[in-house]
Amino acid sequence: MSLFLIYVAHHPWLTAGTASVAVAVLAYELRLRTAGSIAVGSAEVVRLMNRGALLIDLRAKEAYEAGHIGEARHLPTEQLDAELDGLKKWREKPVILYCDSGIRSATAARKLLKAGFAQAVSLDGGVAAWIRDNLPLVKGAGTKKAGG
Repeated sequence: MSLFLIYVAHHPWLTAGTASVAVAVLAYELRLRTAGSIAVGSAEVVRLMNRGALLIDLRAKEAYEAGHIGEARHLPTEQLDAELDGLKKWREKPVILYCDSGIRSATAARKLLKAGFAQAVSLDGGVAAWIRDNLPLVKGAGTKKAGG
């Protein structure tokens, strides 16, 4: 312990810098844990899709028809509350929500988590990130009901 105190006395700037970095890392980690890690990247979405996750597109019908991710079901954001009962069978299974940028889907994922859905997540960056990662979109009006 005495060697540590000698080091601190001889290197106050290094000690202060190290302490500052440690506090910053701790604060960042605590913020991530309290916010809940609801945003996942494209690779994690693909992994969850391969495990049979429900994929919900929250965008407008026209945007969904212009191009959506794989087996995504269309459920506009404004209809989410009304359709919660129809999604009950997915409470313990992965549910991935996405929109254009990831902002509305993050809010919707938090809403599902509060409603008791154990594994609701949002695509970080939305469809824009999916396209940026050069992943495919399915075009067409093959609209599926979100709960089914």
